[in-house]
Amino acid sequence: MLKNLCDTHTHTLYSRHSYSTIRENVLAARDAGLELLASTDHFSPMLYPEQHMRNFQFFYNYAVWPKEWEGVRLMHGCEADIVDLEGHLFGWDIPVDIEINGCPLDTPEILKDRVFKGCEYVIASVHDRSFSHGASLAQTTRMYLNALHGSKVLMLAHTGRSAVPFDIREVVGEAARLNKLIEINDHSLEFRRPAVDSACRQIAETCAELGCKVAVNTDAHICLGIGQFGHALALLDEIHFPQELVATTNAETFLSAFDEANIH
Repeated sequence: MLKNLCDTHTHTLYSRHSYSTIRENVLAARDAGLELLASTDHFSPMLYPEQHMRNFQFFYNYAVWPKEWEGVRLMHGCEADIVDLEGHLFGWDIPVDIEINGCPLDTPEILKDRVFKGCEYVIASVHDRSFSHGASLAQTTRMYLNALHGSKVLMLAHTGRSAVPFDIREVVGEAARLNKLIEINDHSLEFRRPAVDSACRQIAETCAELGCKVAVNTDAHICLGIGQFGHALALLDEIHFPQELVATTNAETFLSAFDEANIH
């Protein structure tokens, strides 16, 4: 079976429908023998009914997190929702003019930029796909391409599960050109849904063909799931996916892929 010692898409209690603290996740990563863990909570309209910057201050204080904890390299980011066919990420149109303590900002910002400042990288994904109903394949392909070009975006997540059809070759090819990653999401394969399994397989096969690196992740919403990649690795083994295209092989390969993507 392929080697995978990083989990770069996970969630903590902050995501509201998740159940573990960052410490519990770190301990689970250590116990699973992982070298690197990234915590990427939801940055999404599904968290709160009011989209005020104070609800997202969790992302502002990442600097207090250690870079290594219990022998595990720890990174931090967010999973940002793609919210329209232009590929905009959540918060792109929400103004921020005060600090979390109520003091006015010298220069007003938008919420997306404010949150992304504290993130090492961003995962882009679709959760509410209602905006794509009736859209053409060209429109949904452009959506993913535009999201992929975000300067802070490192990877596209669970594209096989989001039920938004797109031109796989075009998106995967552009990800490879940009040195960005396509995620192979273990949680997507957990329930053996034929349409999802088929889409994930096609995406993985296209990544292998076009030389696009992948991130094999759990998308864990509880610490028990950290480092449990069995479904995703089984799929990749079935198609003889090359180890050299697995960016999450170990901490060194992931950090190298992160550098190559020129995230800023």
